[in-house]
Amino acid sequence: MMYNINYKKMEVKIMLSQFTVKNYKSIRDEITFDMQATAISEHEDKIIMDKDGELFLPVSVVYGPNGGGKSNVLEALHTLSAKVLRPLSATSDKTDYGYKATKMPVVPFAFTNDKRNEATEFQVFFRTRFAEYRYELHVKDETVLYESLDLIKLETRRRSALFQREQGKELILKGSLSKYKISNEVSETLPLLSYLGITYRKNEIIRDVIVWFEHSIEFLNYGNPLQELRTAISESEDVKQLVLNMIKEMDLDIVDYRIEEKDDENFEVFTRHTVNGNSIELSLADESSGTEKLFGLLPFIARSLISGTTLVIDELDAKIHPILLKYIITLFCDMGINKNGAQLIFTSHDLSTMNSDIFRRDEIWFVAKGNGQNSKLYSLVEFKNAKGESVRKDAKFDKQYLEGKYGADPYLKKIIDWGNVNA
Repeated sequence: MMYNINYKKMEVKIMLSQFTVKNYKSIRDEITFDMQATAISEHEDKIIMDKDGELFLPVSVVYGPNGGGKSNVLEALHTLSAKVLRPLSATSDKTDYGYKATKMPVVPFAFTNDKRNEATEFQVFFRTRFAEYRYELHVKDETVLYESLDLIKLETRRRSALFQREQGKELILKGSLSKYKISNEVSETLPLLSYLGITYRKNEIIRDVIVWFEHSIEFLNYGNPLQELRTAISESEDVKQLVLNMIKEMDLDIVDYRIEEKDDENFEVFTRHTVNGNSIELSLADESSGTEKLFGLLPFIARSLISGTTLVIDELDAKIHPILLKYIITLFCDMGINKNGAQLIFTSHDLSTMNSDIFRRDEIWFVAKGNGQNSKLYSLVEFKNAKGESVRKDAKFDKQYLEGKYGADPYLKKIIDWGNVNA
C-alpha cells in the first residue's frame, strides 16, 4: 500500500552522505560514491530532506558487467567498516557484530607496481542526529599510515578537527578529545578510532561515531543469508509486523512465522499458512527456495525502514523476482513509509527497473574497467556523450545502456565509449 503525502523536512538520525576509496582491488584511482541528491527536477518528492535542508537519496543502484568491479565498490565500504569494528568485537561480549566485523583484508590494486606499494585510502562522510562526520583511513599491509576524524556542525557547517594520526608523528587529539591521554605506542595495525571506542566510549562524540558503524550501516551477507536472521526477525515486533505486511502485499498465504531456538547456535524458522480455512505450519526448510530467500532479505529491509539505517546489498536482483525488486525500491522511495530516512544501496543487472519511473538519474551508477584493468565509477547524471550532452531525464535508460551508450556495456568488462568521462 502506498501513501500520498506532502514532501517535508525530517530530522534524520543517521545517514550515509558520501564514500571515497582509492587503490582497492580493481579500483586504482580515487572514486566517490555520493548519496547527496543533485539539483535535478525529477522525483523531488522521493528524496530525503534533513532538518538543515540538505537533500539525500533513499536508494542508489550500481550497474555494470560481471568482473567490472561493481561489487568492489560496496566491498570497499564494508572493509572500512570492518576495519573499525573488528577490534571492538574482539574486546566486547556483544554477539551482534557478526558479518559486519568479519576479517576483510585490505587489498591494493595489483596491476601496477606503484599501487601495490601504496596505501589504500578510505574516506566516509556520515550523519547522525548530533553532527556530520568525516572519517579518513589510509592502510598499507594492515598498517595504519594516516587517520583523521572531523566533526561538522549541521547548523553552522563549521568543521572541527577531532584527531589526526600519521605514521612516525605524534598523535594529535583536538577539541573535546584533547583531554584524553593517548600513547604513541598504540598498535600500528589498530585504528585510533577503534582504540578510542574501546577506551573512551563514554565520550559523547566517540559513542556517536562508533554507534554509527555498529548500528547505522548494515551489509547483508548473502553467502549465508540465515546467519543473522534470528536477530533480524526476533528483535522487534514492529519488524515482524512489517515483514508480514510485505508478504501480504506479495499475495503469499503466509500469515505468521515464529522462531524455535534449538541452542545458542541453532534455530529453526516456521511459517504458518492459511489455505481454504485450514491453518498449516511448515518449517522454512520445507518452503520453496524463493520463500527462503524472502526470509533472508525482508527482515533486513524491514529493520532498515523502521530504524532509518543504510542497507548495503550486493546483487540484490539475483535473489528475488523483478516485481519484488521494484516493490522494495518503492518502499524506500515512498516518504510516507520511509519516515526515518533509510537508505538502500545495491548492485544489479536487472534492467526492468532501470527507467525514469523508478530512479532519478543521480541514483543510477555505472562501473566498468578502463584499459589498465582499473574500475571507474560514475553516475548517470554526470555522464556526457562525445558531444558533451547529458542524458535526458526522459531517456530510455535501459535501451541506451544495452546499446553501450553509457560506457559500462553489460556484455563487456571494459569501457567501450567513454565520451567525456575520463578513462
